Amino acid sequence: MKLPFKLERPLAVLDIESTGLNPRLDRIVELAIIKVLPDGGREERVNRFNPGMPIPAEVTAIHNITDADVAEAPAFADLAPELWVFLDGCDLAGFGVARFDLPMLREEFNRCGMTLNEDGRRVLDAQAIFHKKEPRNLTAALAFYCGVDHPDAHGAMADTEAALKVLAAQLLRYEDLPSDMDRLDEYCSQRKPQWADKAGRLRWENGELLINFGVQNMGRKLDDLARANPGFLKWIIKSDFPCDTKKLVAAALEKARAIDGSGPAILTQA
Repeated sequence: MKLPFKLERPLAVLDIESTGLNPRLDRIVELAIIKVLPDGGREERVNRFNPGMPIPAEVTAIHNITDADVAEAPAFADLAPELWVFLDGCDLAGFGVARFDLPMLREEFNRCGMTLNEDGRRVLDAQAIFHKKEPRNLTAALAFYCGVDHPDAHGAMADTEAALKVLAAQLLRYEDLPSDMDRLDEYCSQRKPQWADKAGRLRWENGELLINFGVQNMGRKLDDLARANPGFLKWIIKSDFPCDTKKLVAAALEKARAIDGSGPAILTQA
């Protein structure tokens, strides 16, 4: 399928099926990628993984992948290096990819000691465009934009193919959408400019990092908390927060420790 805009580098369209919705606690069981090349060619791969944990019955009911289906599959760590190479130098796309698939993939790579750096990559989220234009789901999007049914919904490759078709159809349908990758990336972004981490748990204000969640510490400076209430920051590092949030918090604790020489020892991520 020819995209209605020029690619400067490969565009990796991906979809993930998992054991659940929490990127820090759940694991990938299936990953499909269609890599569209600037010359119009494409490369595809789909892999299943043994998540090392049971797949809940209610989740199997959605994507039809059972524990038995992945019992002999490799762990994500076994294929992480080749997946890393496959995605190297690619912009990224998918349906709901910014909210779910990329956080899930980041955490899987992080557990392998690898950082999926999105800096410099453009992210095109067909769901972000769809929800701004026609708020529904992927099956409805495929019917609305492409006039076809989606009988294989929640199969990773079928959903990846559907996301690619929807994205192409959206760009043809809406003349006011940006026609270059940089502005499309900005249009699809859910991230606010003041956020310091991807989840928005921390924010910048006047050059200082502030807590951006909760009630008791909302709006407090990380540097102040590192001295006055280091236990709260240590709790963040030990708890269910994204890895980039934990790294910023750990840096604030380390900075406090270096200044007064008596700060708390830094906890490593579990």
